[in-house]
Amino acid sequence: MKVVAIVGSIRKESYNMQLAQFIQKRYAEKLDLEVLNLKDLPMYNQDIENEPPQVVVDFKAKVKAADAVLWVTPEYNGTVPGVMVNAIDWLSRVDKVMIGKPSIMMGASMGNLGTVKAQLHLRDILFSPGINSPLLSGNDVYVGAVHTKFDAAGNLTDEGTVKFLDVVIDNFIDWAKKYI
Repeated sequence: MKVVAIVGSIRKESYNMQLAQFIQKRYAEKLDLEVLNLKDLPMYNQDIENEPPQVVVDFKAKVKAADAVLWVTPEYNGTVPGVMVNAIDWLSRVDKVMIGKPSIMMGASMGNLGTVKAQLHLRDILFSPGINSPLLSGNDVYVGAVHTKFDAAGNLTDEGTVKFLDVVIDNFIDWAKKYI
């Protein structure tokens, strides 16, 4: 299954990016996962939405070509980070490439609750008319105390989290098949 990951952190040592890269490596035989770069996306601007820069055209084309989307969000001020909202704004306009595309979301933070609040907000956004993405529920991934679960090389070392992800990814693949 072809999946794109949209990671809401552009920080060099981002735990959420490490989580996406872990999933990319661990499930390479099950998922053809490409982690998309949000760093170069310009701020959404309605004045140019019909003739966006090439980086936006390419970004939207990759999402459109994917069978599904993995959203990996940190939590900034109790919600979804601006870089992710900007990406969503581009995806929700003109050709609306997300409509009907299955999604799964997860996130990691140093706090004990992971990214619970951000994911609640992201869930609402994914159900909005310009996105309207079916979302796998009941398989919520909130990686709390993430700084204790990755080693210095960026490897997820927490056995319980890895086993849980094994189940969630299999559930996602089985569920998403009905949409692709």
